[in-house]
Amino acid sequence: MHDFSTDCRRCRRLARHLEEVREAHPDYHALPVPPFGSARARLLIVGLAPGMHGANRTGRPFTGDHAGILLYETLHRYGLASQAMATGIGDGLRLKDCRITNAVKCLPPENRPLPDEVRRCNGYLAQEIRSLPRDAVILALGLIAHDAVLLALGLKRSQYRFRHGARHSLPGGMALHDSYHCSRYNTQTRRLTPQMFRRVFDAIRNDLGIPRRRPRRAL
Repeated sequence: MHDFSTDCRRCRRLARHLEEVREAHPDYHALPVPPFGSARARLLIVGLAPGMHGANRTGRPFTGDHAGILLYETLHRYGLASQAMATGIGDGLRLKDCRITNAVKCLPPENRPLPDEVRRCNGYLAQEIRSLPRDAVILALGLIAHDAVLLALGLKRSQYRFRHGARHSLPGGMALHDSYHCSRYNTQTRRLTPQMFRRVFDAIRNDLGIPRRRPRRAL
């Protein structure tokens, strides 16, 4: 079993790094960041790792920094989040049939986890995927998240190539969708635009059978 715990210290480099961060920022979470959302949700979103001043600060994935802006706006647009902004754990945000996690649960130096750290943390992701419904959809934000999902499922990377907008049918009935990560760099350089991200969610909506929202009529 690989039940998640904020006491995890499997990766010595990451544990030491978090100790240094806690000393510099005593008010930060600065521990492994737990997933957000129901373990039985039909949509699992997998990011890379907590951001220094985002999830590492607030203790919730994609919360409190630039990386969550496009993600939560989009989730709200598609009826998967109760509001479009994520500022902190006490902001009232709720996910609907959606769960957000990371391939690596701890903040890595320079936001770059080592391959061995991805492998050490992979048991947590594998446990999360095992808890999903058989017809669930997984969204990988970036190549490292994509590869972490395949590792968790024991699948070969050569058979499931990462490509923005790709959809992969997985053994057992699940589907894996790929998107560029909604990081500040990708959104500000327009490598990933809101329109591109919405097209990925259009495909996810079709897989999940979510009806299109009708625009409200002006009063």
